[in-house]
Amino acid sequence: MIKYDELMKTLRKGQYDATAYLLCGDESYYIDLASQFIEQHVLDETAREMDQIVVYGKDLSGDDISPVIGHARGFAMMGGKKVVIVKEAQTIKKWESLGLYMEHPQPNTVLVICYKFGNPDKRLTVWKNFEKNGGVWMQSDKLRDYQMAAWIQSYLESEIRTKRLNISFERSVPQLLSDYIGTDMSGVAKAVDKLILGMPEGQNCIDAALIERNLGISKDFNVFELQNALITGDVVKANRITRYFASSKSHPMIKELGVLYNFFSNLMIYHYLSDKSERVAGPALGVPPFFVKDYAQAARRFSAGKTFRIIGYFRDTDARLKGIDNPSATDEDLWKELIYKILH
Repeated sequence: MIKYDELMKTLRKGQYDATAYLLCGDESYYIDLASQFIEQHVLDETAREMDQIVVYGKDLSGDDISPVIGHARGFAMMGGKKVVIVKEAQTIKKWESLGLYMEHPQPNTVLVICYKFGNPDKRLTVWKNFEKNGGVWMQSDKLRDYQMAAWIQSYLESEIRTKRLNISFERSVPQLLSDYIGTDMSGVAKAVDKLILGMPEGQNCIDAALIERNLGISKDFNVFELQNALITGDVVKANRITRYFASSKSHPMIKELGVLYNFFSNLMIYHYLSDKSERVAGPALGVPPFFVKDYAQAARRFSAGKTFRIIGYFRDTDARLKGIDNPSATDEDLWKELIYKILH
C-alpha cells in the first residue's frame, strides 16, 4: 500500500509496471489526479482512440467487473500499451474475475480501478491476493481539519511555482479557505483556480478582499477574524462577529467551535514545547510556520492554566449546543457566554 506521492514518482518516470492499479480511499482528489495522469500520459493521442477504454462502474451489468476484465485481456491494436480505466468502481459488487485475471495478467495492459469514498473489503480473497500478484494499492485518505491550512499553504506555493505566477498571498488566506471549504481538496483547488483567474489587472496578491469578492467569504466576519479578536482581547469585535454567526446559516456554531477548539488545543501543546521556534513549533502543531506567531501572541494573553479552562468551556458549550443541560439558550446566548468566559 502506497501514498499518492510515492505512486506519482514512478508514473512520472513513465514506469507503468504494475499488473493493475487500485486507487482508493475517502479522499477522491488524489484518485482523480492519479487516474487523469495515466489517462493523459500512457498513450499518445492517436493510440488513445484505439487502445484506451474508460468504463464506469454504474454502467456494468449486474455490478460485475467481468466485462472490464474482457477488455483488459485483449491486445493493443497499435501494438503498444492498452489502458483500461474503471471509474466509480465502488458500485461494483462482483470481483471474482479480477482475481482470476491477476493470476495471469496481460503484460501490456495498464488496468486502473478508481474506488472512491472508501476501501474495498480487504477480507475478500481477491484483495488479499491483489498486491501479492503485482497490483499497486494507492490509499488516499482525507486530511484532518487541523491539517488543511498547511496543505492549502503548500498547494498555493506549488501552483505559483509551477505556473510561474508573479503573485503572493496573505498569511490569512490558507486558514480562511480551510475554515470555509473544509477538507474538500477538490473544492480548495477549484477555489484557488478561481481566485487566480479572478485577480484584477495590476493586483499581484491573493488577499481577504479578493476572497470575499470571488468566493463570497466575508473578510470581516469569519472565524479567523474571531480568533484574532480573542488573541488581541477585542471584546467588541468578538461579540460583533459571533452575533453575525448566530444569524447566518453559513456559520453553524458546531463548525466554528471546532476551529476555535483546535486552536486552543494547539495552544496548550505550544505552552509545553521546550523549543517554541517556528521551525520546531510549526510541525509540532501541524500548522505552517508563519502561524506560530499567532500562538506566541495567544500564549502571552492566555496562560497554560487559562487555556486548560478555555478548552473546558468549549466542551461545555458543545454539550449545551447538543441540548445537554440547556432548556432554552440560543446560539447567540451560548456565543456571548463563551466569549465572556474566554476573555475574562
